[in-house]
Formats: sequence, C-alpha cells, structure tokens
Amino acid sequence: MPTSKTPQPASDRTSTPDVGDPAAPHTGIRLDATSLRVLAHPLRSRLLSQLRVGGPATATDLAATLGTNSGATSYHLRKLESVGLVADTGEGEGKRRLWRAATDFHSYYPSDFEGDEDSETALNWLARDYVRHFSEQAERWVDVSPGWPGDWQDACGSSDDMVLLTAPQLQAMRDEISEVVGRYRRVGQGNPDAKRIAVYLFAYALDLDKAPSR
Repeated sequence: MPTSKTPQPASDRTSTPDVGDPAAPHTGIRLDATSLRVLAHPLRSRLLSQLRVGGPATATDLAATLGTNSGATSYHLRKLESVGLVADTGEGEGKRRLWRAATDFHSYYPSDFEGDEDSETALNWLARDYVRHFSEQAERWVDVSPGWPGDWQDACGSSDDMVLLTAPQLQAMRDEISEVVGRYRRVGQGNPDAKRIAVYLFAYALDLDKAPSR
C-alpha cells in the first residue's frame, strides 16, 4: 500500500490539532478512482504537499509560494476539497478562505484500479510525480547538508538493502516499518533540538523481466 505523507505541520491536518500535538490522531484517506484522478495534476499535487508541510494558507499565499496565480490556485483547491483532500478552516477573512490539508496522509492500492484505464493512467503519473518530488527534495538536502552539524548528517541520508520474500511478506515488512515510524512520529515533542524529518520507504522489484504470473 503506497502512501504519501509529505512531512508537514501535521500533514493534511485540520486546523484543530496542532502540528506537534501528541494527542492529535494521525489521520489518513484511501484514494478511490475519483480522488486519484483529481490529485493526479501537477499543481494539485504540490498544493496538497505545501499545505501538509507549511500548514493552513490562503490561495494567495499558496500561489506566491508555488509561483502560480491565485485564480488557478483557488480553482484547484476547490477540486481537492470536492474529494476530501483539503478543507476550508473557516478561519479566513472575508473572501480569503484559509485552506488546510484534510488528513495527515493519503494511501492507495494499485489493485483497486486494475482494469480502469483512466485511473491506471492517473496512478502512473502520480507515482512518477512522487519519485520526482523525492529526487528534488533529496538533492536539496545534499546541497545544504554540509551546513548542518555532523550528528545530523550522520543520522540523515539514505541506505539500501535487498531482501528475498513473497508479496505478503513484503507487505508485512512494510507494515512493521510503518509501526516503527509511528512510534517515533512525535518522540521529539517539546525538545528544542528536534527537527521535522522526512522518511521515505520505496520498494521495487530487481528482476524486472521476471514478473510473477497473475
């Protein structure tokens, strides 16, 4: 089950729980065909990510951050709202709506869309968009990491390994890793030395020309 959480002040969070509120529930949404097709758009994907990282913002603020115009931004925010990915906090002034991400993360199962050509196309685009996003963010970290203390440079970074297992065993492994991440999600709460850290999990087959029979 691939998920997208995009580090945030509490991801798609409503304006109620504070970013670091230890008691705040970690909320998610499983994409269906409609929400998948809505999210598979360059600006919408970035809008959702920005709200998760930066917290509630107006269309004008988001447009300035992402280098677009407020009219297009408002339109695409409403599209995301229509499928429950973002929400109006109700705290805006006048016509300036203040938007927030509606959940902490979204997830999807490719098998949910098998045989639905439009959804499979949208999923393919979205998966590639996430790979591009990871590459961009990882390169930014590589650029700035020399300016961080050595212990942070040592603790961050990437690692890779290889395992031999079945699909159910791989899912079990991913579930265990997610449980570990969950235990550490707010362990630095209240510590002035704590920083928000992005944690990515990406598994792929090595024997690409030996796909199992269906």
